[in-house]
Amino acid sequence: MDTTLKEKIALKQAHLAVIGMGYVGLPLAIEMAQAGFKVTGIDVDLQKIAKVQQGISYIQDVSHEKLSALVDQGRLSATADFSILTKCDTISICVPTPLRKTKDPDISYIISTVQEIKRYLRPGHLIVLESTTYPGTTDEILLPRFQETGYQVGQDFFLAFSPERVDPGNTVYTTRNTPKIIGGITENCAHMARLLYESFLEKVIVVSSTKSAEMVKLLENTFRSVNIGLVNEIALMCDRLKIDVWEVIDAAASKPFGFMPFYPGPGLGGHCIPIDPVFLSWKLKTLNYNARFIELASEINANMPLYVVSKIVSSLNWHQKAVNGSRIMIMGISYKKDISDTRESPAIDIAKLLLEQGALVEYHDPLVPELKINSEVLQSGELEAATISRCDAVVITTDHSCFDIKLVIDHAQLIIDTRNATRHFPNQNHVVKI
Repeated sequence: MDTTLKEKIALKQAHLAVIGMGYVGLPLAIEMAQAGFKVTGIDVDLQKIAKVQQGISYIQDVSHEKLSALVDQGRLSATADFSILTKCDTISICVPTPLRKTKDPDISYIISTVQEIKRYLRPGHLIVLESTTYPGTTDEILLPRFQETGYQVGQDFFLAFSPERVDPGNTVYTTRNTPKIIGGITENCAHMARLLYESFLEKVIVVSSTKSAEMVKLLENTFRSVNIGLVNEIALMCDRLKIDVWEVIDAAASKPFGFMPFYPGPGLGGHCIPIDPVFLSWKLKTLNYNARFIELASEINANMPLYVVSKIVSSLNWHQKAVNGSRIMIMGISYKKDISDTRESPAIDIAKLLLEQGALVEYHDPLVPELKINSEVLQSGELEAATISRCDAVVITTDHSCFDIKLVIDHAQLIIDTRNATRHFPNQNHVVKI
């Protein structure tokens, strides 16, 4: 089995499947197809399937031109029918792994996908889980289900874990040139996965096990979460001490060793940093270990939207205005600059909190033309002098490069800047920074 699959990969004759055509799966499928493989994307979302088949990209990092060219060449197709797996040689799983409201991992998408793969599993299949999850998922959840077929892992089929490392909007480090971590159930599994990914990515790093590979991703994002939590708490301290936290960070960053700058903000967003560390914390609780750093950082980061709203309320108060009835513009709804991704965006939490207090909330974000908050659908407004001046406050929650900050400075009555976007306009009495 391994010899046949090796030859197919080497000759680019292997048929590759990617399950889950979202922010991770579609760019991965694009790289595979560009390398010369025939690729089939599988998703339960029929709208995504239709768009792929039409060559229409719904992911910011994938151009319509690139996608449509691969579709026209017959290199990339999409379907909702899992039976196509009988014709595929490799299967990459890129389905969501959200958190439940109880803060424990929801791996139901992984389990349902595994059950579908199990129906069509055949000798020679290579299966790679890319969805972020807790250490032990691959060998504790996936492996036993596949072994129920009677096939032997490492001989009849191959199973590995390779964490996705997608950074939406990053044009320097993409799917292709970001080093790929791989851990296999057996050495043969890791070897087969390495051969696959080396055929279309620039660098592959093999670790000793699937657990190690799963832990790599959690370490990466826990590192960021904890350091952002630290600097957010430093921002709270500086606020009490009447110190400009941005000046402090910039000065500390001048040290050429022993310091890496992180920056405060209105809270954490995206699918990874707010969620991944909680996977690790949850797993360790099952082993009677309390991950205190992770939980403290999560608590601080989760409370930042509340802190921002408190700054808005107190700032309006100094202008002799109540938040109830005040017209407030939120600038930037996506969770970070220059992307359209709103997953877990703190700007949405801030908007909800302001609406609950009776504020008249509007927003401007050219990358997010429409936003649903509770049962209300908001449209992105134009950033014009008249629109800005009629607002009681403007809250900068995402510092998109396209924003005309000078226009906002000149016409806003009050600005709450959570991203230091106004740094080039010092000594503005109507600007409040966190």
